[in-house]
Amino acid sequence: MTAPAQLAASLRRTIDGPMWHGPAIRELLIGVDARAAAARPVVAAHSIWELVLHMASWAEICERRLRGESLGDPDPEGDWPPVPADATAEAWAQAQARVASSYERLASAAESLSAADLARPVGERGYDAATMLQGTVEHGAYHGGQIALLKRALVEPKGSV
Repeated sequence: MTAPAQLAASLRRTIDGPMWHGPAIRELLIGVDARAAAARPVVAAHSIWELVLHMASWAEICERRLRGESLGDPDPEGDWPPVPADATAEAWAQAQARVASSYERLASAAESLSAADLARPVGERGYDAATMLQGTVEHGAYHGGQIALLKRALVEPKGSV
């Protein structure tokens, strides 16, 4: 398998699995309804919904950078998109679809690269495309761990997580 194909597969596994360390994002979100996704079971922590939107936003930013757009760091709302005021089941389903589709679009873009493309710098960012794509996989795994802890905190008594 080529390096671009390996990175694309890793991006897809972040959402759909299987991941070697535990559940992928889609697995973690099973049984999380809109109310739970918007809840803050850990004071001063982001909600599951916020984490999902944040992951989607960064996959979209990385795809745009990969396609040659020169993007600086996002503003706070671009980094952490707000949960809709009307946190409905439909809006939650849209957020979940957004993270899955953003990772899929990034994976498709990665697949179209050559090995030489992976070594090219991403704008003025100070890293190459391979590093950015691997970082997106790691970013998803990191926030997946947070989602797992938040999901557990929703059902465990306070102080036991």
